[in-house]
Amino acid sequence: MARRSVQALAGEVARRGGDVRTAAVRPPTGPGRLADVVLSDGTVVRARSFVFAVGPWLGKLFPDLLADRIFPTRQEVFYFGPAAGDTRFAPPAFPTWIDFVDEVYGIPDVEAKGFKLAPDAHGPRFDPDTGERRVSPEGVAAARAFLARRFPALKDAPLVASEVCQYENTSNGDFLVDRHPSWENVWLVGGGSGHGFKHGPALGEYAAARVLGTGAEEPRLGLATKASAQARVVH
Repeated sequence: MARRSVQALAGEVARRGGDVRTAAVRPPTGPGRLADVVLSDGTVVRARSFVFAVGPWLGKLFPDLLADRIFPTRQEVFYFGPAAGDTRFAPPAFPTWIDFVDEVYGIPDVEAKGFKLAPDAHGPRFDPDTGERRVSPEGVAAARAFLARRFPALKDAPLVASEVCQYENTSNGDFLVDRHPSWENVWLVGGGSGHGFKHGPALGEYAAARVLGTGAEEPRLGLATKASAQARVVH
């Protein structure tokens, strides 16, 4: 429940005295080692540290540095409805699962939204601002073929919902947590793909420690390990 969790987190920040704003952010600017940030309403923000954790927009905000090191891809997601009263595909009877051979994963029928099934193989490049968010007929057909083969009890289940999201992988599939090479107060946190939220508590703890200078660096998460050609080693 990523959206709900982010809303809860924002509410907790506000409860503790933080200033939560909804605005678009422009790329940071500044000729020196400290950058300023300008919001879409013209507000100039100055801070000791900025953390840009903007998912597939990282490459668009930092095109010179990350346009060819963050790979946003189009990912189709399907939800199929089990028969009325059939609880076999809902928790606790059914687990989250992944098929590494066919590169397909799924989540049980949580809160009656449907049995989730989605390809984990990377789709085509995707623009998060302008990309089409309707799933393709070919994608639906492939999902149904997989259901028939691996979950035959659901082969005729209705498609009750679908969506298009995006991954935002680095070249090797690992996270990116590092300081911007031009500004000492700008930090880049990304490469979350489809699993960044799931690792959120540990990743957030590590990122916070790095920004505050209280934690050791993990070299594999550094910018230097992110190339311009994909060679996925982390799934």
